[in-house]
Amino acid sequence: MKIPVVTSRPSWVNFSTRAFPLRWAARVVAAGLVLAALACGGGGDATMGGDGPGVSSASGAGPSFAVDPSWPRTMPDDWIMGSVTAVFVDARDHVWVTHLPETLTPEETSATQDPPIGLCCRSAPVVVEFDAQGNVVQGWGEPWNQDVADFPRNAHGLFVDHNDNVWIGTYRHHRVMKFTRDGQLLMQLGEYDVTGGSNDPDLLGGPAGIWVDPGTNEVFVADGYGNRRVVVYDGDTGAYRRHWGAYGETPDDAYQYDWGGPDHETSPPRQFSTVHGLVGSDDGLIYVADRRGNRIQVFQQDGTFVTEKIVQPRTLASGSAFVIALSPDPEQRWLYLADGTNHKVWILRRSDLEVVGDFGRGGRQVGQFLRPHGMGVDSQGNIYVGEASTGRRVQKFSISGG
Repeated sequence: MKIPVVTSRPSWVNFSTRAFPLRWAARVVAAGLVLAALACGGGGDATMGGDGPGVSSASGAGPSFAVDPSWPRTMPDDWIMGSVTAVFVDARDHVWVTHLPETLTPEETSATQDPPIGLCCRSAPVVVEFDAQGNVVQGWGEPWNQDVADFPRNAHGLFVDHNDNVWIGTYRHHRVMKFTRDGQLLMQLGEYDVTGGSNDPDLLGGPAGIWVDPGTNEVFVADGYGNRRVVVYDGDTGAYRRHWGAYGETPDDAYQYDWGGPDHETSPPRQFSTVHGLVGSDDGLIYVADRRGNRIQVFQQDGTFVTEKIVQPRTLASGSAFVIALSPDPEQRWLYLADGTNHKVWILRRSDLEVVGDFGRGGRQVGQFLRPHGMGVDSQGNIYVGEASTGRRVQKFSISGG
C-alpha cells in the first residue's frame, strides 16, 4: 500500500514558531510517523505497493523489489563517488563498484582542492568493495598518486571470477585489466590508447562489460565502444579465442543504420550498436546488451545466434539496453535489464524474454534512478543498481516474492 502524502495543509497551519508552537509540531510529526507506519503494515516493511518508488509493477507475474534506504552505510574518510560505471556482487555477497573520480566537481571535492575550499569531501578510490551490510571493506585505484599503467583509468565493467580475480574494463583506453582482490595487476588485455577495429584479435575498442566462465576460464568481453563485437580470451594466458558481431556474423565497423528509427522493431539492425554488457547463464548461453540497439541478443558460447528481444524500440539517445543480470535461483528464471535512458530496471522471464514488470523511474529520490548503469544480484536475489551521469550512487532493492 502507498504511504499517504500530504499535498496541502489547512489554512490555520503556520509553521513559524509563533503561530505553531514546537509542542504542536512534535505532535504533527509523531502523527505522521504513525500514519506512515500503518500504511506500511506497522512492521517495518519498506514495500510501498503499486507504483511507489523502488517497487516492481510486475503485478504478480514476477518478483517485486523494495528499495532499502539504509544501504550502503556512510563511507569512511569523507569519500564520495562520481559517476558509477559498474556494480558486481561476488560469491561472498560483497558488492564491488567502480566510478569515475574525474566526474566530480571542485564543489564536491572541496577538501582536496589547493587550497581546500571546504571541509568535505574527497574522491573514493576507483574501485570500492562493500560487504553485505553496506560497510566499506577496501578501496583501490588512485589516479592522484598511481601511474596509469597500474590502475583502471576510466573504469567500465567489473567482474570477480571463480578464482577471486577482479577484471575491469577501461572503455576509453582500450584495455581490460586483471587484478588480485587487493588491486595488484596480474594481466592486461589490449593496449593502452591503441585500437584496431572490430576484427583485430589482439587490440580492443571500448570494453564495457566482462564475464568469465568458471568452467573454461574463458573471458567474454563486450567490446562495444567503437567496436561492435563480443570477443573471447583465455583467462590465464590472455590468448585470443574468437569473436562475433550481431546475429553471430562478422562485425562491420562501416555499417550505417537509423538507430531508434521507425523501422527498428520490424527491421532491426544487422550489426551491434554499442555492446554494453553481457552475462553467461548456467545453461551455457551468453546474453548481450546492445545498448543503442535497444535489445538483448542471446548466443551459444561459440557465437551461434539463438534469439533476440527488443525492449522499447523507439528509445533514442543512449538506448534502452545497458546491462544484464540474472536471478540466482537454480533455473535463473528472471533476467534483469538496466535501462539508463528510461531510468528503470526491466524484469523479463528468461525462458521467453517476455517483459513481466519493471521498477524505478527517473528522479533523484530514494528508489528512483538517474541513468542506471551498473547492476548486480546477490545470492538472495536482491539487486544493487549504480547510477552514472549525475546520479552517482548505488541503491539496494530487496526482493519480495517471485
